[in-house]
Amino acid sequence: MAGQTTPSTQGNKLVHWLKKLGFWGFIFFLLKGLLWLLLPWLAAQGLLQLA
Repeated sequence: MAGQTTPSTQGNKLVHWLKKLGFWGFIFFLLKGLLWLLLPWLAAQGLLQLA
């Protein structure tokens, strides 16, 4: 059954991808995600005027 991925194979790929991403990649995506939460909240509070 070549070509099929098992859950353990998918888990290994995820771990490999996370190690490749590294600390700074994690920080980047964390800040990007927080920004996407912050902008709508600021707009709802009236603190951000979107043209």
